[in-house]
Amino acid sequence: MTSVATSTWELVFWDDAGAVHAAVRGPETAASTVQITADSASFGITLSHGTSMPHLPVADLVDGQRESRHVTERTFLLGGKDWEIPDLDDAELLVQKLVRAGVLVRDPLVDDVVWGGVARVGSRSVQRRVAAATGLTQGAIRQIERAREAAVLLSAGALPLDVVHQLGYYDQPHLARSLQRFIGRTATQLRQPDGASTPLSLLYKPDDPGAS
Repeated sequence: MTSVATSTWELVFWDDAGAVHAAVRGPETAASTVQITADSASFGITLSHGTSMPHLPVADLVDGQRESRHVTERTFLLGGKDWEIPDLDDAELLVQKLVRAGVLVRDPLVDDVVWGGVARVGSRSVQRRVAAATGLTQGAIRQIERAREAAVLLSAGALPLDVVHQLGYYDQPHLARSLQRFIGRTATQLRQPDGASTPLSLLYKPDDPGAS
């Protein structure tokens, strides 16, 4: 599978040949290839920009992950405590519990500035807070998010030139380089999903960028 770049943290769970795993994944700064088996299944929670886990080193999680040291069929270890592995119906409940326990923290300024908000602190403070919460710069986050949005538009049938104008790329070669780096696909492949031999990880455009 081609795993596309992402600028947020994720909490992921997967079953591979009957063995259950859990891990915290940091931002991915480029598309990569992930080996999966036919009988594997996975589930993940994507966290909003600015959400992090203070007990984990941010720098070590960029383009990496920290797997839970103890996982059973029902529970996983995180932040020194066992938690029940969620499903789609109670994923938000798990997040709320992690927040109350201090395992998850969120700096709302980071999400605001990523989506174009104006901060009431100086630019250096903004840079420090963005880096502390994400491990990335504002510029890197915006490049990744723009490429992901471009991929969503192209997959929905948009013309490359229209995407260039809509998202502010310099020209089509600029768009092409961005797609290759962050998505691992060409515009033609995205417009024709069967044009690539390997599946692509989930792409989406958030309905409410400010939501956590």
